[in-house]
Formats: sequence, structure tokens, C-alpha cells
Amino acid sequence: MTERTPQRTPNRQLAALIAEAGFSHAGLARRVDQLGLEHGLDLRYDKTSVTRWLRGQQPRGTTPALIAEVFTRRLGRRLSAQDLGLDACAPVYAGLEFAATPEEAVDIVSGLWRKDSGSHAELRKIAFTPAGLVVPSRDWLIGRADERVGRVEAAASTGSARVPSQGPRVAVPRQRVATDRGPGQKVSSGDISALRSVGELFRALDHAYGGGHARQALVRYLEHEAEPMLRGMYGETTGRRLFAAAADLTRLAGWTSYDIAAHGLAQRYFVQALRLSQAAGDRAYGSYVLVTMSRQAVYLGHGREAVQLTRVAQQGVGSSAPPAVQALLHCAEARGHGVLGDARACTAALVRAERALEAARPGDDVPYWARFFDEAQLADEFGHCHWDLRQYRSAVQHAERSLQLRAPAFARSRLFCRVVLASARLGLGELDQACALGAEAALQASEMRSVRASEYVREFERRLEPYRDAPPVRTYRDRVSALS
Repeated sequence: MTERTPQRTPNRQLAALIAEAGFSHAGLARRVDQLGLEHGLDLRYDKTSVTRWLRGQQPRGTTPALIAEVFTRRLGRRLSAQDLGLDACAPVYAGLEFAATPEEAVDIVSGLWRKDSGSHAELRKIAFTPAGLVVPSRDWLIGRADERVGRVEAAASTGSARVPSQGPRVAVPRQRVATDRGPGQKVSSGDISALRSVGELFRALDHAYGGGHARQALVRYLEHEAEPMLRGMYGETTGRRLFAAAADLTRLAGWTSYDIAAHGLAQRYFVQALRLSQAAGDRAYGSYVLVTMSRQAVYLGHGREAVQLTRVAQQGVGSSAPPAVQALLHCAEARGHGVLGDARACTAALVRAERALEAARPGDDVPYWARFFDEAQLADEFGHCHWDLRQYRSAVQHAERSLQLRAPAFARSRLFCRVVLASARLGLGELDQACALGAEAALQASEMRSVRASEYVREFERRLEPYRDAPPVRTYRDRVSALS
């Protein structure tokens, strides 16, 4: 790792913290290297590197943030690179923190919104880290509910909304927010209804056209509309509703980021949505965020972490959740077992999901975010699981049922299911049908801004390679080439 030209001023701040933490020079270097590996970085620091830092050299890139995180974990309090006498850097760890207070949560998530909506691209390049799932899910499970989220008194006493000090998480200078909302303006029920309506709009666009279609517009909306509301004036009841709406939009920003393969950024949005849901006092929605995180882990092949997340979600909501929510949680667990190839555990989870959905009644009070989970979604989950387990006939049966039941508005979900059906047909040796289904999926993918959709199709094409000289495959390739 290239270092800057040495400075002559010793770094006494770093020296004091090393003494407080009880680190040896080699021990600190080793911990920085280990944390770097969690983020896909091969750093190879040693005790000599630490000696140079103490003499005033400034490590480049993301290393200052990693060093700060090492001390944060050791000392149990949030420390920034500046607290260590080091220069700020690209926020490799920014956004994975589970904030101690609602005010801190607003600071972290608004920093992500501003960074993401600006010209900076480093946040979208940060890698997904499985290790970053552990602490937030644990803190959500064992954390106490926030006693107070209202900001009326704080705002009224100063004449403006109280803005907590900008923490060390995201090194973004405070910018004036371009909005008609004045400082300290009161948040109304209409404001929150608007947030909810915007969420429904962007959700529909995501389902139909992919996460890349309007993701940036959603992030800008969060920056220019949601942040001023969160820093405005509101009582406890309104505040809980506001945090719930912000959590939903933040989760959606993560979901659309996930769909365009910005996996590290998506992970950070999910963590912050989880924290905002805690401020909202909405335990059930927090479980949904954990399921979303589990979905991403499944897609990236981290089955063990996916199962752990769903079990934390199940433990967090208990048995009081509506049957549709219980079914959703069990299916998410089944997907994790499917990726791991554990047929027995996968089947058991699917059976629990099926029984839970059978127990649902038309009059049940189902949260808006779980209403999509119906027989079509259950069949889709079954199809994916059976495909992962290479149980092709069962995969065909359930994928076909899902396509029969699924509404056209869920275009991307239908595309995924069609690729599962095509792949299962291929596994059964039904090459003609497989290629016809695959061509339909390729056409749909060409009309979407979804990396996941394109990757589903590419994976199917890789499976076609052993049959590349067969007439159906040549026909498929001709059709796909015409799309290009």
C-alpha cells in the first residue's frame, strides 16, 4: 500500500488510543488486515506500518476508516479517522453502523442519501460484506425500543430543528438542502401520506421496469424531502409514523440498488432501514427488512448468513405475526437452505410456510408490505427452492403455477420465475421448451434496467452451452442477437 510523504509531527492522538486499547503495533496491524479482508481488501500491514503512522505518515484510501473501526470495536465508542489524527477517506464502513439513537440514525442515513445522489461513485463500488450482517441484526434483536423520537421541544426551544453533530460515519460536508420546507417546520399527516404514496409509485416502477429505472430519483427524493422532515418538528406519534415511512423508502432504495448490483450500497441501506424501523417501533417491518437482507445474501450465495437473518427475524416477531408474514419468513429461510443444498431443512421450512398461508383469512390485518405474499408468491418460492435442490419436476410444477397466478404488474418476478421454469425444463432434457421460455425471458430483460434480470438470463445461457450446436439453441441465439 502506497503511503504519503512522511510528516514530521508525531501522531499523539493515535498513540494515546493505542495505549488505551492495549494494542501492540503488530496486533493493530493484524486487526486492520483482518477487517480489510471483510471488505475484500488485501492490505498486508505490519508493525512497521503502525510505527510509520505514529511518526505522522498518512495511510491512503480506505485504511483510515478501517483503523477507526478497529478502535471503535475495541473501545466500544464510535471513533472517526479524524479522532485518530488521520485524514478522512472513502467511507468503506459508512452505513453499516447500527446507530445508538434516532438522531444518529438520521445523520448516518442522510449522509448516505447525499453521497449517493451526488457525483461521487465510490459508495456504489463498495463490496458486500457478510461480516457486516452480524452486528446490525444482533443489535436489532436485543436492542431496546427508543423511548423518544419526537423533536417538537428541541426545535421550539431554538427556533429551528435541532441538527445533531455530524458523526464520523460519512465524510460529507453539510449542504443546504434544496427544498421548500423551512428549518424546523412541523411535519403533518399529509407529509407522511405523501411519503407513503411515493413509496407505492417507486415500488410499482421497480416491479415493472427494474431498479435502475428510477433509483436515482428515489434517492434524490429522500435527500430533498425525507431528510428535512426527519429534521423537522413532530411529536411522538407522528414521529413514529415518519420513521416508519422513511424506513420503507430507505429499504426500497436498498432494494433498487441491489437490483443494479450495487451490493455494498444496498447492504448499507438495508442496515439503516432496519435502524429506522426500530425508531418507528415497528418490529414486524424490521423482520421484513431482515428478510430483504436474507434475499440479497441468497442471491450472492451466502446461504448460512441468509438462514441466520431469517431466524433472527422470526425470533424478533415471535408467533404473533399474521399468517402471511409468518409464511414470508419461513419461505425466506427455505431459500437459504436451498442455496446450501439442505433438502430436509428446506422442505421443512416450505411446509411451515404453506401451513401458515393456509391459515390466513380474508379479514386478517396484513401489513401493506406483506400483501404481495399470496399463492403466486408461495409457488414462486417453491419453484426456486426445488430448482436450487435440482428437483426439476417439482420446480416445473410450481413455476408454472406461479406464472398462471402472478399479476402482469410483477414483470420482473415473472421473468425470474420464467427463467427458473426454462432451467428446470432444460434439466429434464426438454430443450425446445427451455429455449422458447428462455427467449421470452431474454426479451423481457432487454426491456428492463435490472442487472439481476440480465444475470438470470446469462446464467440460463451458460447452462445452454453444452447444447450449443442443437437447432433450438441456435434459434434461441438468433432471437437474442436480434434483440441486441
